[in-house]
Amino acid sequence: MTSIPRWLDQLAANAARSRVPAGLRPPARGGREAAVLALFGEGPYGPDVLLIQRSANGRSHPGQPAFPGGGVDPGDGGPIGAALREAEEETGLDPRGVTVLSTMPELYVRHSDNRVTPVIGWWHDPCAVHAASPDEVESVERVPLAELVDPDNRIMLRYRAGLAGPAFRVRGMLVWGFTAGVLDGLLREGGLERPWDRARVEELPPQGLNVTARG
Repeated sequence: MTSIPRWLDQLAANAARSRVPAGLRPPARGGREAAVLALFGEGPYGPDVLLIQRSANGRSHPGQPAFPGGGVDPGDGGPIGAALREAEEETGLDPRGVTVLSTMPELYVRHSDNRVTPVIGWWHDPCAVHAASPDEVESVERVPLAELVDPDNRIMLRYRAGLAGPAFRVRGMLVWGFTAGVLDGLLREGGLERPWDRARVEELPPQGLNVTARG
């Protein structure tokens, strides 16, 4: 078991107090309660975060990289239970190896009508992970933070009628949309972000959600 790094303590504390952007503020009523697990660990290449690539044939966000997660079921007891259960179902993660540090404010994903709570965890006792639910998950990656903060791997991606948001090209994946926005905020809250060129704007590839990184 490894102790919680100071940078992650700072990240979790700051993220719990983060402001919700206007475009992600939940409505007064409605929306499905959901949760994702932003799980940080110490991997073979230094600190990393667990991401999945969804199956191209899946019902939800086909082909898109994401945090493990999904809807909150009645037996979950709330977002934390849902995030850990979904991560176990999707990646084979053993929840006993995870220390939950904080939750972020609820974020509203309009196109799926989900009210998503990101749960921040420390992987104090890592285990092997894999695509445990092949119908939903294509692959599982422990993405080093060094690659995420590398300015060469960062772009702004234009999509949705001209709107643009941060994106990452890492491990053969193009990480964009909700997941990239949360990662962008977490890196900033943890004091890990390195200066990068936000004027470097690319268009979302024609295949839309089912995209992978070039080169």
